[in-house]
Amino acid sequence: MMKKYNWSVLLGAAFLMATSAIGPGFLTQTAVFTVQLGASFGFVILLSILLDAIAQLNIWRIITVAKMPAQQIANKVLPGLGYLLSFLVFVGGLAFNIGNLAGAGLGLNVLFGWDVQHGALLSAVLAIGIFIYKEASKMMDLFAKLLGGVMILLTCYIAIKSQPPIGEAIARTIAPTQFSFTAVLTIVGGTVGGYITFAGAHRLLDANLTGKQNLPAVNRGAVSAIGIASLMRILLFIAALGVISAGNTLDSENPPASIFMLASGHLGYKLFGLVMWSAAITSVVGSAYTSISFIRSFHPAIERLKRYMTIFFILAAASLYAIIGHPIKTLIAVGALNGLILPISLGIILVAAYRSKIINSYKQPLWLTITGGAVVIIMTWMGYGTIVQLFNW
Repeated sequence: MMKKYNWSVLLGAAFLMATSAIGPGFLTQTAVFTVQLGASFGFVILLSILLDAIAQLNIWRIITVAKMPAQQIANKVLPGLGYLLSFLVFVGGLAFNIGNLAGAGLGLNVLFGWDVQHGALLSAVLAIGIFIYKEASKMMDLFAKLLGGVMILLTCYIAIKSQPPIGEAIARTIAPTQFSFTAVLTIVGGTVGGYITFAGAHRLLDANLTGKQNLPAVNRGAVSAIGIASLMRILLFIAALGVISAGNTLDSENPPASIFMLASGHLGYKLFGLVMWSAAITSVVGSAYTSISFIRSFHPAIERLKRYMTIFFILAAASLYAIIGHPIKTLIAVGALNGLILPISLGIILVAAYRSKIINSYKQPLWLTITGGAVVIIMTWMGYGTIVQLFNW
């Protein structure tokens, strides 16, 4: 039986990964695709959950069995590959933290009427405060679990208030009348792409929850993380479906805010502000922690100063936001970069699973390798399509 402490670490790792995924983009994508596909978006969510779980299980299992972070595994697969992976994750995490801070500022603007930029900077100070705390890891776990729970409960309330057609949603989840491959690829990339899937796995490394003997626990943590993120997406989908089915039209400038406002009036709009802020600030924390975890193994000084490096990372994102605001083109460009990180990182992990110098006597289940390879192919296609569209733009 696992120790109580291990359960706490597992839940913290699961919420860290899930809340890293649930950011401003997550909320907007879910609303937009519900408008496009209606109840059939339920099938897209179901398919994406399967793809997310496959990618997550492969990555979490190999990292914890190898007892080393992803960048070290990559360098053992091919010297120098870990530095490339770290660069991609670090740059992508920094760029998206600018967007996350913008989302945090927007949330506080809705809640209290504060200037968006001032709200973003205040949120950055709060995030920094978590890493200043001596027991930063435990504080981060508690923060992720608390705000993750708040987001789910508030969105559940809005889903109930919107009076969604549950029967239709269930029917179309099984037998869709519309389908969008782009929606599947975008959802998968937004849930386990970039730094997100490594957030929980690297947290388990820090807690020394590693080795073959802990694989059952790691499996539970990986699946729980996908479950938490997917529950939030399902609730938001149902809420949006209820609003749309009532004949309402979502505001194209801020679709998720429309869902909350149309479902519950002024109160709903204020609840959206709290959900948006919670989603954004937890993503700031998750991105900073994971991005630094990708460079700290390269030099003992970085490891010693990891807390200050994490604080500097958040300060850098806040400074860039203060200077250039919400850089849409930059975020789109780095979005394409982040979309390519999953197939690269998952591909590296799949190769590492068959290198005895990395995983020793561990035997990777064949079904995980085959399905993981399929995810690599699908996500590579998505990344290629995104880059083509970007250069044509």
